[in-house]
Amino acid sequence: MAEYKGTREAFAAALAELRDSDPRYVFVSPDSLKAMRATGFSAKYPEAYMETGISEQNAVDLAAGLSTTGLVPFVATYAGFLTMRACEQMRTFVAYPNLNVKFVGINAGLYGGEREGVTHQFYEDIGILANIPNFTLFTPADGNQTYHAVKRAAEIDGPVYIRAGSGREKDVYEKNDAFNPDGVTVLKQHGADVLLLSSGFVLGRVLEAAEHLESRGLKATVADVNILYSKDPSRLLAVINGFDKIVTVEDHNINGGLGGYVGKLVCENKPALVKRIGLSTFGESGPAEELIDHYGFHPEQIADTVSGFVNRN
Repeated sequence: MAEYKGTREAFAAALAELRDSDPRYVFVSPDSLKAMRATGFSAKYPEAYMETGISEQNAVDLAAGLSTTGLVPFVATYAGFLTMRACEQMRTFVAYPNLNVKFVGINAGLYGGEREGVTHQFYEDIGILANIPNFTLFTPADGNQTYHAVKRAAEIDGPVYIRAGSGREKDVYEKNDAFNPDGVTVLKQHGADVLLLSSGFVLGRVLEAAEHLESRGLKATVADVNILYSKDPSRLLAVINGFDKIVTVEDHNINGGLGGYVGKLVCENKPALVKRIGLSTFGESGPAEELIDHYGFHPEQIADTVSGFVNRN
């Protein structure tokens, strides 16, 4: 059974444990205490909870200042409110001086906008930060991995962004599975017809798609890419080198995310055909599972797209 209900609860649990053992860890909230399920943290450690109200730019600037005193601040709220509304502050006042500030962006992807729709679904966040030097970009697949991603982020000296979900994600990893610092984990090896690379919350669907492909006579290998635009992609390159056809699947715009990262690595290192499955339009409101099916992420839809790609002339 999963330890955490979702990515937000996992963040709060991991941050509380970090603070339990080290008083440097603090939470900077731009009116996101309840959204991040962190009321327990603020009650236990009121001195470690800083509230700026609905003011993401101020929250990032405050965190930057706190980091220069030796504290390790986590700024956590909706992914787009960080990467869009406070993009300049993340770039100029955190990344440029390479300060030790951590960011957690929730409601990323289509899974995030069941009630609010496009204004609270964010599928551009990785693409934005991928263009800013010094950031380390984590894309955990579920709540269990988010917990370990927060712990791993604390070990890195410099800005880290953790792309988290809304709590609707299905668990793929066990609660004790560490967040892989290599940036890629091979989960299924049916064969070498095609490599399926997933990043984030659609991993379970990609694993199901591989089973559908198996029944159609296509042997796929599935890997989870949990660090994007890594400073050391050697392990991912080792996985990629065994395949001539690669499909990337991500709950993010097809530009700037996993597909862009893999395409870059392939072009620069080992030529292969790459098909990107992701978003190219804005989303809309709707039940999360139905919505993501509608945009082509149903396991059978993924399998259909992969089959057409592998079998084309």
